[in-house]
Amino acid sequence: MGSNLQELEIKLYLSNLSTFQHRVQELGSKLVEPRLHEINLRFDTPEGDLTRSAQVLRLRQDTAARLTYKGPGETVGGVHARKEIEFTVSDYQSAQLLLETLGYQISMMYEKFRTTYLLEGLQITLDEMPYGDFTEIEGSDPAAIRATARRLGVNWDARILESYTSLFDLLRKKLNLTFRDLSFENFSELNISPVDLGVTPAD
Repeated sequence: MGSNLQELEIKLYLSNLSTFQHRVQELGSKLVEPRLHEINLRFDTPEGDLTRSAQVLRLRQDTAARLTYKGPGETVGGVHARKEIEFTVSDYQSAQLLLETLGYQISMMYEKFRTTYLLEGLQITLDEMPYGDFTEIEGSDPAAIRATARRLGVNWDARILESYTSLFDLLRKKLNLTFRDLSFENFSELNISPVDLGVTPAD
């Protein structure tokens, strides 16, 4: 997360995750979180009020349980910026029960495998999604994010400012997918291309 509770980041689609990971390591990045599996639950009102107003309420389980709020996004200095409030909760099931008691319901589940590096104050994640591989570069300064992308040898013009769930929504409409969740099981029989996602490989 960037400063002042603001998330500043870009996403990039990768055609070769292992080659890109070697580049990250060669720059001297520090591994701060080895590859782990994430389960994310997105919550909304029955009427979909949060989605309509471009807000996110998410409960994540990886090495800990985390509750996250994200506000509507905007483009600042060529990167995606949005307000983010995130904190650890002591009990995943209790947090889910609390949200449901307040009238929210699960609108979707999505999962990924994530490896996290730190390079000169910027966070670089390698994300294995059910529909493809990506990296996120996140920090507190758009210029630093752009400079790091240049050092990593990726195409800045191929950056993605949409969220993973927004890409999923576009994909569902394009391919007429009927399932709700962005899970590895749902995509096990599908071969998704960058064209399907409407993205360009950055590497």
